[in-house]
Amino acid sequence: MEEQQLRTKMLETFRDVFGNPDLLVQDSTTADDVEGWDSLTHIDLIVALERAFRIKFTTGEVGKLANVGDLVSLIKSKTG
Repeated sequence: MEEQQLRTKMLETFRDVFGNPDLLVQDSTTADDVEGWDSLTHIDLIVALERAFRIKFTTGEVGKLANVGDLVSLIKSKTG
């Protein structure tokens, strides 16, 4: 999957999970930057991304994520 396709699919997933069709995220975006991104929606987001990309994250991988850029890199590593 090309990076732009990955980012488009990821953004669609973010918008679905947060119920905000205008949501924009950048590599530097963190949970503090997105209204409604708390521990429960974080789990919803991770599960939605796993479904969208047909991948699985480990708890350790999720725990190391600091921002959206880290998430992009992790998805890229799993989708090859």
